[in-house]
Amino acid sequence: MDWKPERPPTAKEIAAQFRGRIADGMYPPGGQLPGAKGLAKELGVSLMTVQSAYKQLADDGLVVGRRGSGTYVLDPKKGDPTAQQTAMGLRELQDQLMHLTSQLSELRGRVEQLEADRPGRADENQ
Repeated sequence: MDWKPERPPTAKEIAAQFRGRIADGMYPPGGQLPGAKGLAKELGVSLMTVQSAYKQLADDGLVVGRRGSGTYVLDPKKGDPTAQQTAMGLRELQDQLMHLTSQLSELRGRVEQLEADRPGRADENQ
């Protein structure tokens, strides 16, 4: 995997990386994700962290784990919604959430500034 985070990533961050890569077609339907043990060593995280990330992807309907074989991107030809479409939808939701979080932070700063500038505020604290 060509992703080198500055610090060991969380399971959510690992899952997000794979969602994006599935959505981009880097891991096509039927494609196998990297082995959990090797990925854990490469990223400097515990095996449980990678397994948790893969479970999140499975819960999202993007992948399926096959005991002793590995984790595979679901094949849309099996009648399920495509893993790629699901990943794209989840990535869009993540982008929207990040945008809303940014706007909320900006609004919070504006409210704090307005309250600090409000006339009579110094009188209230006395």
